[in-house]
Amino acid sequence: MCLAVPARVERIEDETAVVSIAGVEREASLALVPEARVGDYVLLHAGFAIQVVDEREAAETLRLLHELGEMEPEAQPSELAAADSELKP
Repeated sequence: MCLAVPARVERIEDETAVVSIAGVEREASLALVPEARVGDYVLLHAGFAIQVVDEREAAETLRLLHELGEMEPEAQPSELAAADSELKP
């Protein structure tokens, strides 16, 4: 099964970005989403950002990953924790 994980774009240089996933930074190619900007959330798969998503969608995806046990709850970025709490009834 392939999985794309939401990541926040922290810095951009040319077609490469530094993205943050649950507080862990890594490099990602923006070749497939040249419209991505610092502060945007992207879906990251195999080192490539494959789609720009809004913050609410990123928070919902991370919440679902937490429920499935794919990510540790304490690893949730604080900026998404606030958005996640808005999604709960």
